[in-house]
Amino acid sequence: MYLYLANNPRTLILATSPSEERIGKPRRALVFRAGVNSTQAVVEFLPKDEVDLSSAVRLTQRGIKGCLGMISVENDLFLAVVASATEVGNTRPSETTPEVVARIQEVAFYSLTSSLWDDVDSGSNVDLSERDYNNPQAYEHPCAPLSKILSSGTFYYAVDSQWDLSTRLTRRLARDPKDSKDVGAYDEKFVWNEYIARSLLDFRERLDPHEHDDFDRCHFIILTIQGYVGVFSMALPAPPTNGAPTIATLSLISRLGWKRAGTRFNTRGVDDDGNCANFVETETLFSTDQHCTSYVQARGSVPVFWEQQGLQTFGQRIQITRPHASQPAFERHFAHLTEEYGPTHAINLLGTKENEAILSSAYDRHLSIARAGLGDELSITHFDFHAQVRIGGHDSVMRELRRVEAITDHVDSFGFTMCDASSNDLITSQRGIFRTNCLDCLDRTNFVQDILSRTTLEQYLMLIRREWIHSSPLWLHHRELWAENGDALSRIYAGTGALNTSYTRSGKRTLAGVFSDATKSVSRAYINNFQDKAKQASIDMFLGNMSSQRQVTIFDPIHDSVRAALDKRLPEYSHTKRCVIYVGTWNLNGRPPSESLLPWLFPRDSFDPDMFVLGFQEIVPLTAQQIVQTDPEKRRIWETQIIETLNRRPKKKSDYVLLRSEQLVGTALLILVKTELTAVIRNVEATTRKTGLRGMSGNKGAVGIRLQYHDTTFCFITAHLAAGHANVEERNMDYRTIETGLHFLKGKTILSHDNVIWLADTNYRIDLDNEVVRHLTESDSFDALLAADQLKQVMDAGVAFSGYEEGPLLFRPTYRYDLGTDNYDSSEKMRIPAWTDRVLYRGHQLDLSTYSRAELKGSDHKPVYAVFRPNIRLVDTAKRATLARLLLNSVLHTEPGEKLDDKLALMVLPEDFHSNELPPPSSDEHTWWDTLDLPNGILPISSFTSHPYHYSKNPFDGQSSVDTSVSSSPSSSDEELYSAAVMTPDRLPAVLRKPPPPPPPSFWFAYNV
Repeated sequence: MYLYLANNPRTLILATSPSEERIGKPRRALVFRAGVNSTQAVVEFLPKDEVDLSSAVRLTQRGIKGCLGMISVENDLFLAVVASATEVGNTRPSETTPEVVARIQEVAFYSLTSSLWDDVDSGSNVDLSERDYNNPQAYEHPCAPLSKILSSGTFYYAVDSQWDLSTRLTRRLARDPKDSKDVGAYDEKFVWNEYIARSLLDFRERLDPHEHDDFDRCHFIILTIQGYVGVFSMALPAPPTNGAPTIATLSLISRLGWKRAGTRFNTRGVDDDGNCANFVETETLFSTDQHCTSYVQARGSVPVFWEQQGLQTFGQRIQITRPHASQPAFERHFAHLTEEYGPTHAINLLGTKENEAILSSAYDRHLSIARAGLGDELSITHFDFHAQVRIGGHDSVMRELRRVEAITDHVDSFGFTMCDASSNDLITSQRGIFRTNCLDCLDRTNFVQDILSRTTLEQYLMLIRREWIHSSPLWLHHRELWAENGDALSRIYAGTGALNTSYTRSGKRTLAGVFSDATKSVSRAYINNFQDKAKQASIDMFLGNMSSQRQVTIFDPIHDSVRAALDKRLPEYSHTKRCVIYVGTWNLNGRPPSESLLPWLFPRDSFDPDMFVLGFQEIVPLTAQQIVQTDPEKRRIWETQIIETLNRRPKKKSDYVLLRSEQLVGTALLILVKTELTAVIRNVEATTRKTGLRGMSGNKGAVGIRLQYHDTTFCFITAHLAAGHANVEERNMDYRTIETGLHFLKGKTILSHDNVIWLADTNYRIDLDNEVVRHLTESDSFDALLAADQLKQVMDAGVAFSGYEEGPLLFRPTYRYDLGTDNYDSSEKMRIPAWTDRVLYRGHQLDLSTYSRAELKGSDHKPVYAVFRPNIRLVDTAKRATLARLLLNSVLHTEPGEKLDDKLALMVLPEDFHSNELPPPSSDEHTWWDTLDLPNGILPISSFTSHPYHYSKNPFDGQSSVDTSVSSSPSSSDEELYSAAVMTPDRLPAVLRKPPPPPPPSFWFAYNV
């Protein structure tokens, strides 16, 4: 196909080529124009004869392979097309429909809104007058970083769109034959351009059946995976019937998940939805004219909350960021795995060195708890790869792995998938999966997965053709595929090829290989520390993860009106609940705990907040040594003291866990929540911003933590601004630096959140004489003091903290006291008392109920606290999907002359509608699991159904595949989830065990239908 450009109005036209039409493709064109803004396009699917190409300019001399989608970048709308690709090979030559894979070599982006970025021949008549050649930055393509990633040679697609590269063979064989050829049937967790292709896929679904068929036959849309695909064909000895060799094809397909995508030091661990970093599904395919065999493995980062901050060299500094709040996400991850693949056996290759040992211990602890819910479906083997190599070399790893009973037993019980090559009839299915990890899930993991792949392939050959086990070409190609796979996945995640691949290729450890690994290690350290942040931003932009991004839509007045109506009717499919958030700030003057914290943390009896947010300043003395290398031990001492205070308080009602803590030299922020809330608080991130010495020193600065509580977002900032009575402008500058420079992942800023709370030592003073301030303080004349308060003045002038509110200051200034007393500073400096310690907030849901100080004497500041009672919103996705369906049907059946807005406003949910969402929360009088049908939540044994997985020692025993109408993906659309809920009966678990913590709403609904 070719891409054309027409003007007046500016239009891009993707049209079939004469050569394609000669082989039977319809004469069709896909026409694109910009809509009313940079995130809307107008798209038409027309017969080619109805499109005037006589005045259009062909933008490339080469043919276009297809379209990846549309994306909005810097207020421009771009169409992404695959300009160049090379075929890798046919993964199943015996299949009637070729399953050919191509590697993308070049992706180009063409603007629908401006001619500034046109890439045409110099002789064309396209208007280039908009270009400003005096400013080189003006015509640097805004999509250049995206094009660089997509053109890196790590993206692949199915040449014939009638087969699905994103889905493993087992699931493709289980599909209904009608769906097996459907372009829209794919595994969305592995389709990387789903975000930019979404509008075109929706457009395709709205075409009538004839146009829908033509659209698919033209192959306009390309769905791409990232990872690796390799194919080798070889001749193997045949039976002595006719002497002709058997042509076998060995393929390796690695599908990298995009839901927690990123680079090595920027993306670690797991997210709140259970998606882990560097998650890869790798499928080994062996195909002959008789059978096709598939064997699937997975790899992924240790699924707890951990990260590596700061400059990373060869000694990895690992921080487990939410040690007491990882369990819900951990269990969601393994719930996904067991739902998708069946029983899961984890192979942990981490070593016993300090950092890896900490991570390995956390992994083992979480898995032991998770087994209470998942039972025998989840197991683990710890295998110290480096220790084994030191003892016996790389040769010994295969030998020792095959001696591990747990691994060999699971190799036998999991088996493999095999189907008849001619009929695609399923002979046997794989019944479980190995999940392998090391620190990066690259070098060691690839080495062990190669061994497991070979072991299982040998099992298959022992059953089919024993003599092929001794085929040198087969194992030579197998080693080469796994070596290339290791290099490809390593380049994606770490920027260089994998280590140990010289051994994988040749079976030998050579001096050249050792030097090559050393060079790669040095290159990784440089790339990961200094280049990967920009790459991470590009990945997030391509996937639509940036907080400021809006997905491109195709002009569709029907669905647009439904979306607008849904936005207006949010209260109908959501509800709010009150929560209590305690916020406290205290400048510690570098002092350790020395007194009870109860008067500060629990200012009244029967006080039981859902969340404690505590900010500290000068948690360590601000010495040069601390500024250069901060000691986290002081923060840990305070964390321990606070947790002990919460656990030993009188009239204790709830348990609390430390959700997240972060430190920048002397500034630290801690968030503790009720234990039962860890499952509904998600997307927790921390970041820091230095402001001392013009941003180079952390003696002054801010720490921020953001989170999502159900469907409401919060951002908490503790800060220590510039000191000095007269340095008001320096404090204002510090505020502006923090407000504009404190960034979270995916482009989120402070103002990206529903609610923002500052708890800080602002250092703003009172502009009155010392004696006047002390006299007014003694007489509690707060109004006179507040009139001279520097912070109040800059807020009124809009110079700093514009848009923020503060509660009434009805307590005495908190700075500065003689240590251990209630007396203001009596030293030589005689500092003027001031309200330096403040709590400021913005957000419609926030309701401040208390703002005061505590009379502690352990520092030269008094601690301040505030209690908020915000409304937390919970969206019922089932209700939303139902309302959306009703609104859509109403629009489609609107009579001529009928007012659409009035009709939509009158549409309501059926009175008998019952959401399948989470049950109402328990109260002191009622628990949600105690019903008339299930007294005390106990299920009779007779209620349980049989488990969907059937085990057979004979791999040739026929089995009925388990058919499910719902994708196991947690990101199915609301309409898909609702339809599946209506059509599919509930399926109960096979055994009575403690269920894992409730996942987020969208996944809970899909998981329980």
